[in-house]
Formats: sequence, C-alpha cells, structure tokens
Amino acid sequence: MPYQVKIDAFEGPLDLLLHLINRLEIDIYDIPVAQITEQYLLYIHTMNELKLDVASEYLVMAATLLAIKSKMLLPKHEEENHTDDPEVYEEDPRDELVERLIEYRKFKEAAQDLKALEEERGLMYTKPPSDLSDFSKEIQPGKTEINVSLYDMLAAFQKLLRRKKLQRPIATKITRQEISIEKRMEEIMTELSQFNGRKNFYELFPIPTKDHIVVTFLAVLELIKRKEIDAWQQENFGDIMIRAVKEGGDAYEYH
Repeated sequence: MPYQVKIDAFEGPLDLLLHLINRLEIDIYDIPVAQITEQYLLYIHTMNELKLDVASEYLVMAATLLAIKSKMLLPKHEEENHTDDPEVYEEDPRDELVERLIEYRKFKEAAQDLKALEEERGLMYTKPPSDLSDFSKEIQPGKTEINVSLYDMLAAFQKLLRRKKLQRPIATKITRQEISIEKRMEEIMTELSQFNGRKNFYELFPIPTKDHIVVTFLAVLELIKRKEIDAWQQENFGDIMIRAVKEGGDAYEYH
C-alpha cells in the first residue's frame, strides 16, 4: 500500500497561486496565464511524485487555469457593428480569477495581522521577571536567517530532481531495497549529529535513486512537522540548510 501523506501547511490552490505570483514577481492584475499555469502544474506534478494527498480543489484550479489559457489562445473576432462603439468591453477571462486572488490576499493579510496581535498579546503577563540568562542564545552580528516555507521545500525538491536527472528513466536493472520513513528519519538525525547539528539540504540525498530521494524528502518534512529539525536560508534563493533543534525550539550546539 503506498504511503500517503497529507500536509496541513497547504492552505488551498489560491494560496499556491499567490505564492507563485509573489515568487515570480508577477503583476496580479496582468497575470501571464501560460507561465503561471506551467508553474502550478509543476507543483501538482511534484506533489503527485511524492504521493502527497492532493485535495480535489487543487485539480479544479488546474482545470480552471487550463480553461483560461485556452480562451486566451483563441483569436479575437470583432463584429463590424461594434468596431466604433466605445462602450463595448470585451471581458478578460482572467478577471474572475484576479478578483478571487485579491479577495484571498486581503483575508490572508488580515489573518497575518491578527496572528501578530495574538503573539504580541501573548507576551503580556503579570508574572514577575525571571532570570533567563542561562537560556540566552548567542547571536552572530550581521547574520540573519530566513524561514523556509513548504513551497520553498517543494521548489528545492524540484531542483534536486533536475540535478539528479531522474525525469528520464534509466535503462538498468537495480536491486530494490525498501527503506521506511521512520528509519530514514533516524539516519538523518544521526547525520546531523555528526555535522555539528546542521547540514545542507542537498547533502541529505547521497543515493541517486528515486525511491530513496522521495523517502528522504518525506522524512525531512515529517521531522520538520515534529519540530525535531528546522529549515532556513541565509538569503533569498540561497541554499536551504537543515539543523536539529531541541525541545523548546533552540538549535543544538555540538562541539
């Protein structure tokens, strides 16, 4: 029976589209449908490759994008009696999608503002100050860290597949060795302990077989979900780093 995983971090197809628009720096009012459809289908294909539980609304949005793309490819026919009429307006097939995205973005930003207020309010309490000097973390000046989202992890996985050239089947006979996700999780934690608690994401995939790569990626996602590791970047579009964290969210320091 195939291993099925459902990732709660996916908020829906509109969230994925908004992520792609921001990542590709696209004007939301003038969406290049062909480009955004290609990227969207690539993400859906990646989720299928990982045997993730893709909700039906993602497939509905894929069909919607393809329908819009088809309409925009059709030639425009102008009727003679409407040529000189300035009030004639030809509806853009993207209009409805743009309106939905704008509305979704408003609610998403409002939710983020409410979350920030919740966190700010959570810092207010009447308990007397405690001495937390023993738990302070050393901060290196001049260095910042960027949190990595699930979409960034999927993009890194796509890049990994291109690096390993796994899209084309290799005509060879290999011995199949089953490896469980739990076992791979243990191996990853052991590897991190041997490299001062942190390692480059791409270094976690030493075996260039598709099964091993998929299992390793799912193991990384599960460890992140369990908060045993976290993923971060030093700069936008930089390599993703993986590090072990201890209970409470602090990174391990190995010597």
